[in-house]
Amino acid sequence: MSPRTHSRPFDVALLGATGFTGALTAEYLAAHLPPGARLALAGRNQAKLEAVRDRLVGINQQLEGIALLHGESSDPQSLARVAESARVVITTVGPYLEHGEPLVAACAAAGTDYVDLTGEPEFVDRMHVEHHATAERTGARTVHACGFDSIPHDLGALFTVQQLPPGVPVTLRGVVRTNATISGGTLHAGLGQLSRPRAMLQAAAGRRRLEPQPRGRQVRTRIGRPRRDHMLGAWLIPLPTIDPDVVRRSALARPDYGPDFTYSHYAGARHVATVAGALAGFTAALAAVQVPPLRRAVGRRIPQGEGPSAERRDRTWFTVDIVGEGGGQIVHTQVSGADPGYTETAKMLAESALSLAFDDNPPTAGQVTTATVMGENLLRRLGDAGISFTVITSQTATHAGR
Repeated sequence: MSPRTHSRPFDVALLGATGFTGALTAEYLAAHLPPGARLALAGRNQAKLEAVRDRLVGINQQLEGIALLHGESSDPQSLARVAESARVVITTVGPYLEHGEPLVAACAAAGTDYVDLTGEPEFVDRMHVEHHATAERTGARTVHACGFDSIPHDLGALFTVQQLPPGVPVTLRGVVRTNATISGGTLHAGLGQLSRPRAMLQAAAGRRRLEPQPRGRQVRTRIGRPRRDHMLGAWLIPLPTIDPDVVRRSALARPDYGPDFTYSHYAGARHVATVAGALAGFTAALAAVQVPPLRRAVGRRIPQGEGPSAERRDRTWFTVDIVGEGGGQIVHTQVSGADPGYTETAKMLAESALSLAFDDNPPTAGQVTTATVMGENLLRRLGDAGISFTVITSQTATHAGR
């Protein structure tokens, strides 16, 4: 935390509390704020903010006088005022490629810590190119992907590495499974990103030119092939998400990931027919989103700001299995929780902000990952909040099934 932020009037400010995921995040914060913590809500619609405040008071009566701040992505001055008033700013306002940069810029300039739930690689890479150096100079910690993208994978990889012998080459494969439905925000962000493959590649190349490489160490991600994983009892489908990039950046920043680190990332399926259907569906979607009328038609199926009922969320679950190999050992860990797209994402996002505001984290600044800046503290927080990080098996490589 930058020393100049300690005297600010708010510990945490939340932008986007009137949206679906933002409201869940606000409710989680209301129920879990430490005594004396100062929360503010920010948005462009005062009446909607007042309605959120009234709900929060029903959860925590100490929030009756909560501040309501004006802030909208089309008004950079309003975002600067929000950033300058808080130690940590949370934003749930996406798609971030469309709406996100002004707040990142405001927080970097003000030395304010920032968290979001983006899964948009182009946005993250562009923010690194444009604002990482400023955040390093001011002491701001910019932490993207603090929801289901990509905390279970990022912290799951950290947890798995910690179960292996230190100082050895490490190979991890992560496999995600869930019965969740896609959120409106995720759908629209994904459609936007898939329609810009060239821009995404250009942003990644721009970042690589600026990003230092570790000396004496190798860190890589690997795109695997569809195959049967006998250890996990699942078919593996290569998954082109932001998660491997986040894991790789954590490994770049943390020497305790070993001298030679490799990560591959998959979705898991029970049946081979699911693999074929998923690959065919992704190919069709990739072609469709290149045509604007088709992209808009797909987007209309799930409007932004909408989500499933509480009853549907209560029936939803996720697991991320990670198999790690190193030093003659094979360990199988699992991250598990409830509804990933909404309930657990709100929890992860809120706990990330609370960790930045109140935990004794390692000194760092600029654009960083959750494993780099909050690591063990966030593992503890999420475990206490009901997201499980578990060792399933640990054995020598000669006795492990593949």
